[in-house]
Amino acid sequence: MRFVTKLVVLCVVAALVVSCGTPPTEEMNRANEAVARAERDADAVAYAGNTLIRARDALSRMQNEADARRYDAAKSFAEEAVNAAERAIADGRNAAARTRDEALTLVNGLRTPLEETSSTLSAAQRRSDLALDFEALAGNMDSARQNYDNAQQNIAQANYNDAIAQGRTTRTLLSDINHTINTATQATRKK
Repeated sequence: MRFVTKLVVLCVVAALVVSCGTPPTEEMNRANEAVARAERDADAVAYAGNTLIRARDALSRMQNEADARRYDAAKSFAEEAVNAAERAIADGRNAAARTRDEALTLVNGLRTPLEETSSTLSAAQRRSDLALDFEALAGNMDSARQNYDNAQQNIAQANYNDAIAQGRTTRTLLSDINHTINTATQATRKK
């Protein structure tokens, strides 16, 4: 009977040792490296913040599970952290490329409207029948040019979100100038 008891105890101890296993060190190191790489990636930080948060959360859960000696769960969270970190980097690059393309399209598309609006304003200033505040319109035109120049500089410096904001401001200023001139021209025709 004593032999059976020793055998049972030995089996229980063996089962405990096997179930405890060893920490998934390699997977945990890979997860830490992947998340650190994503945190250093400017595009991931700027454009994929939510995915980066998921990667950090998985990394934290991985560590908690490893500390509690639940190594299977730690390994699973390590894999999740790696996947989320890689996804953050990929999503960040894709979003940065889309933002760059949007900025280039917007700003490059403003050249012709700037020239046309400038010509329209010059033509309106030569007319004596338009009741317009040409000084204010010229100031708006100068602001539009300045915003356009700033947008181009931001593109050159890869500040695409700022370029988009300034491009939109330029477009709004040009639209307002044209609307004001058109409204005054229509009012003159009705007289």
